[in-house]
Amino acid sequence: MTSQVSSPTTPEDPSSVAGVLGEQRKPAKETRRLDRVIIRFAGDSGDGMQLTGDRFTSETASFGNDLSTLPNFPAEIRAPAGTLPGVSSFQLHFADHDILTPGDAPNVLVAMNPAALKANLGDLPRGAEIIVNTDEFTKRAMQKVGYSANPLEDGSLEAYAVHPVPLTTLTLEALKDSGLARKDAERAKNMFALGLLSWMYHRPTDGTETFLRKKFAKKPEIAEANVAAYRAGWNFGETTEDFAVSYEVQPATSAFPAGTYRNISGNLALAYGLITAGQQTGLPLFLGSYPITPASDILHELSRHKNFGVRTFQAEDEIAAIGAALGAAFGGSLAVTTTSGPGVALKSETIGLAVSLELPLLVVDIQRGGPSTGLPTKTEQADLLQAMYGRNGEAPVPIVAPATPAECFTAALEAARIATVYRTPVFLLSDGYLANGSEPWRIPELDELPDLPVHFATVPNHTADDGSEAFWPYLRDPETLARPWAVPGTPGLEHRIGGIEKQDGTGNISYDPANHDFMVRTRQAKIDGIEVPDVVVDDPEGQARTLVLGWGSTYGPITAAVRRIRREGGHVAQAHLRHLNPFPKNLGEVLRGYDRVLVPEMNLGQLAHLLRAKYLVDARSYTQVTGLPFKAEQLAQAIVKESADV
Repeated sequence: MTSQVSSPTTPEDPSSVAGVLGEQRKPAKETRRLDRVIIRFAGDSGDGMQLTGDRFTSETASFGNDLSTLPNFPAEIRAPAGTLPGVSSFQLHFADHDILTPGDAPNVLVAMNPAALKANLGDLPRGAEIIVNTDEFTKRAMQKVGYSANPLEDGSLEAYAVHPVPLTTLTLEALKDSGLARKDAERAKNMFALGLLSWMYHRPTDGTETFLRKKFAKKPEIAEANVAAYRAGWNFGETTEDFAVSYEVQPATSAFPAGTYRNISGNLALAYGLITAGQQTGLPLFLGSYPITPASDILHELSRHKNFGVRTFQAEDEIAAIGAALGAAFGGSLAVTTTSGPGVALKSETIGLAVSLELPLLVVDIQRGGPSTGLPTKTEQADLLQAMYGRNGEAPVPIVAPATPAECFTAALEAARIATVYRTPVFLLSDGYLANGSEPWRIPELDELPDLPVHFATVPNHTADDGSEAFWPYLRDPETLARPWAVPGTPGLEHRIGGIEKQDGTGNISYDPANHDFMVRTRQAKIDGIEVPDVVVDDPEGQARTLVLGWGSTYGPITAAVRRIRREGGHVAQAHLRHLNPFPKNLGEVLRGYDRVLVPEMNLGQLAHLLRAKYLVDARSYTQVTGLPFKAEQLAQAIVKESADV
């Protein structure tokens, strides 16, 4: 949805208010202006919390606010109803200024049942608003999550502004003439909640109504029921005495450069980046993939774009998927395989083959909690060492890591540049937080996109002593050390492929020790010589003695933490790595320029380990493996504590 500033729209039909409440429309209520709000929708995994949050996010993006989201849901398709492990939530932080994270603590919690309340209550600050569906607070439901007494009545929530709302009853009343069965009508209670929150925060409504009618186009009675529930929720907020105030968060007009914006998730941005890379290289895009959380959305999205020359192949397993992708690379396609950590383990042999063949191949790893199956729907950054070293033999592979959901677009283009210019497989390390989270993205102009020309070998490149011409598949470019890329079937360019070591130049099978030593060192030198931008240090006053260095999705929390420290008069420098192999050439100099280097990571210190080994600096780790991103305040406290020891 592209961004345009618009005024909130009042639902046209107020009859749902009369039907539900039996009241007349009251005079306009007080409106308070806020600079930012953090809302969390929480309920059973079948309550539609992800859809509710996504729709609120889309309307917020169209209104022009800056935003950041954090979906959080169980791995099960339908987790046990009413249980703590079955709680699904969606957090949205939106503001009238530039923001970087989904927020540390919600200002508003929408709790659809006792489990949602109990699972999320610990994250709420004093004074937060809680909108709770009282219909679900039955004795059995409360006992299931360990409540011995009703928390809505025992005074345990006195620190919060609680709004008890019988969401289920009100939804059923609003839909009593819809003709739907009770069970089907109850499912629309998330739309009632969405309508109420849309009224509270002056969100536009037309987009959601259009979305619902399109989503349920084949079931118009379901579509209209959801629209009616949505309108009823909006009108409930307008008329009830319990909500005396609504809130307004102005568009973030000063936060963004001029342009056309849309809300985008990391996986969608990555898919668009891959499509764009195919267009800019002039190559057909081929994806060989096996479905795996949280990478599957990329396969789903790319399968919709055959008109851009995209071909998607859903293989029977991870090994077949990367095998097909590598075959497509040999055939002259921009080849991609998408997966998560467990899939990388299965693909490792073929990645090593791609290193030996020196063919372009994009390996997209959307990291998740491990080891083994681990936490499929939770985020982690623990595949860095696997990407760096997880193959037999000396098999170096470049690594690119986006910092934000929107940056997944440019990361895909950068990975394609490296792969095609240097003839190598490339790892792109995203993670579940980036993949499922979203933020505004400025749609680039065509002339802003990088030119990524690809030149195939078309004629022989070697002249023998007798004057005959031949094609040597390992005759390298002197600048990039890349070998030529010859499309199969090109007359005169027949050559060997396979995993056994090749002779330098000719590509013939070779067991010669000196040749193997030369080829191993040459492949490493090729990766070491990849041109990547210098790391940029943010140290505005030049007085900082502590450098906070991050990579990947830690960018938002680190930057928010650094801003907090600086607002309070502290001095701290920040830098962020988007290229992890090879490292930027100036990184060693940067690290040695500070007394203390702190490296926050969602693993047990993998980047810090690499930095200490390569640069012999005392890089300190600050780590977390909870399956959730860092909180800005948590990082700020850690940075201050670390800086105090300098």
